[in-house]
Amino acid sequence: MLPDGWKASTVGRSCSIKNSLRFPINSTDRQQQRGPYPYFGPTGVLDFLDHYRIDEPIALIGEDGDHFLKFKERQMTLFHDGKSNVNNHAHVIGDSEECLAKWFYYYYMHRDLTPVLSRQGVGRYKLTKAGLEELEILVPPINEQRQAIELLDVWGAAISSTEKLLENSWKQKKALMQALLPNSVDQQEILSLHAISERIQRTSDGAKHPVLMISSGAGFVRQNEKYSRFMAGKSLNDYVLLKRGEFAYNKGNSKLYEFGCIFPLEDYEQGLVPHVYVCFKLDERCAPDYFKYLFEADYLHDQLGALVNTGVRNNGLLNIRPADFMNVTVPVPSMARQKYIADVLTAASSEIKLLQKDLDALRLQKRALMADLLTGKRRIRMPQSTAQREAA
Repeated sequence: MLPDGWKASTVGRSCSIKNSLRFPINSTDRQQQRGPYPYFGPTGVLDFLDHYRIDEPIALIGEDGDHFLKFKERQMTLFHDGKSNVNNHAHVIGDSEECLAKWFYYYYMHRDLTPVLSRQGVGRYKLTKAGLEELEILVPPINEQRQAIELLDVWGAAISSTEKLLENSWKQKKALMQALLPNSVDQQEILSLHAISERIQRTSDGAKHPVLMISSGAGFVRQNEKYSRFMAGKSLNDYVLLKRGEFAYNKGNSKLYEFGCIFPLEDYEQGLVPHVYVCFKLDERCAPDYFKYLFEADYLHDQLGALVNTGVRNNGLLNIRPADFMNVTVPVPSMARQKYIADVLTAASSEIKLLQKDLDALRLQKRALMADLLTGKRRIRMPQSTAQREAA
């Protein structure tokens, strides 16, 4: 049952679709028309132009693309209030007497559109104008829309502010890493990894251990969380049993680490990792956290690149032999210097983790608030005089 004053409608009946304001401009022409006004595509700003066709609040929703299936992680809608331009790959929604553009923006930000999409080949979908008009939408009184939008905007501002703080903290950490970590031309003791560590090749002891893999962006993660499957029985016989504080090199290339990445096991006492990982334990001359940040900074990039002689194999792994990997060289300053560098970078990392935790909480709160406000489960109490004017 709908709240008082709300109605179930469709975008075609209650919203103002303004696709006539769209105007495609190719990249060559845009280069000759650079200016201050944003030129939007379906998922963001593509350019800035010296003129504008739109000067009002608008919501945008993509007309085609492969992003529609990712509605839980990615926004389906954009909002802009001011002078702008839009290409022909996004539908334009303006304010109407019944529905504000920003209400539509929030309402369809993370909703599943697949029931009204048409296919455009493998993995590509199209939201036609007819499909857009069929989309169902709950429409409260305009003033209640404004009240809900204001509240959601507060959370949005808090999220944006935290995102900026997080971005600055990452920049600060990277600057500290560049300033503190030795580079390839520093004059100090350079030793091979083989000289300061022991390769680990122990296999499973038969006990129950988490099955782990390395993600270039997150370090060790459970294999079934990444691939929605669990390796069990004989398939684990060749896995390496890694213990807390020991390192593993994943020689799969990624956007973050072109020639593979190295992480220590920190969040588990023990875990099973694929036998293709090169695992090792540092000796007493080494502060593990110092080397964690050295590897995080991709110190070995050039050396590993020089070891790749036949590119990437069919399984996505680089052709780097374990023995060759263990012969790469690393700077080993005094223990005091290692610990100092590690302490500074750990403090910077802790700040990033706290900000990320705050950001995740704010996003979760906003999602919950949207679910309540956009369906009428939670209503904003309006002053009596305002409610009377709405009723009139």
